[in-house]
Amino acid sequence: CFMVPMPRMGGLAIFLSFMLGYMLYARESTVMLSVLMGSFLIVICGMLDDINSIHARYKFIVQIIAAATVCIYGNLTLNYVSFLGLNMYFPAPFNYIITIFFMVAIMNAINLIDGLDGLAAGISSIYFITIAIIAFILNQMGGLDVILSLIMAGATLGFLVHNFPPASIFMGDSGSLFLGYIISVIALLGF
Repeated sequence: CFMVPMPRMGGLAIFLSFMLGYMLYARESTVMLSVLMGSFLIVICGMLDDINSIHARYKFIVQIIAAATVCIYGNLTLNYVSFLGLNMYFPAPFNYIITIFFMVAIMNAINLIDGLDGLAAGISSIYFITIAIIAFILNQMGGLDVILSLIMAGATLGFLVHNFPPASIFMGDSGSLFLGYIISVIALLGF
């Protein structure tokens, strides 16, 4: 039995679907501009890694720059967390560090689970659909987080058709890092 080469640029299809959805349905804002700038960095880094493996250090640096773009330029930060009745507030310099750490952790978590056919795209689709359903129930359908969730649900479900076992294409690092990036952005917008 021999191995058949498998295309690894499925993440590019997810990103292009996201861009089309953004152009059709989302409103222009500083936050969205920062998200787009960071996503270009993530997707280009992932594509280069899919073509010819990049050292993890350089991918990590690009992830930090993309997260910092959203934090600093988009002013999207994690200022407080309420967990099990415990409220934690983060003052000005620490909220940037915690936000960047949060975003990089989510990107790498989704990248790590992208080992089986349909796993990362399936879990991400469940996340995006859940956010949209909760927003519908709470009658909060106009927010950027909901619009991004609906756009990404369409993009990942469209890709999942081709990535479901047996897969005909893989999403590669360009897709898994981009999914983690958008999941972290939506989570931050929800705060």
